[in-house]
Amino acid sequence: MGQVKRIYVEKKAPYAVRAKELKEEVRQYLGITALRDVRVLIRYDVENLSDATYKQALLTVFSEPPVDNCYEESFTMDPDAFCFSVEYLPGQFDQRADSAVQCIQFLKEDEQPIIKTATTYVVTGKDLSLIHISEPTRQEAIS
Repeated sequence: MGQVKRIYVEKKAPYAVRAKELKEEVRQYLGITALRDVRVLIRYDVENLSDATYKQALLTVFSEPPVDNCYEESFTMDPDAFCFSVEYLPGQFDQRADSAVQCIQFLKEDEQPIIKTATTYVVTGKDLSLIHISEPTRQEAIS
């Protein structure tokens, strides 16, 4: 107990609706045509949890095995991908973390876990650091 364990949860490809939507929005609205793929992972930082409860919660509270891939500590990325995470500021209410704490307490009442979450985005594409924005067509420029 006391050690922070990091978990990443990602929807399997057929169920990764948010990642597909985000990819299309970035390509269409921002015109970044070099974007090849977007992955969305939920990151959980968990501490103050016994190993037995952690193992039980890993595939029940934090993920759904039929639709999610669950990674402990790290995950693999393409060499030409980069990632960034977005997390709540101190003092902001994190509903996902609060729900996870409550679910774990259903598993084991005397556990008092500390959980923080973040959303990690993995963006893949050729020369994304240069950001290729497509030029508007003449019709788009007029309207």
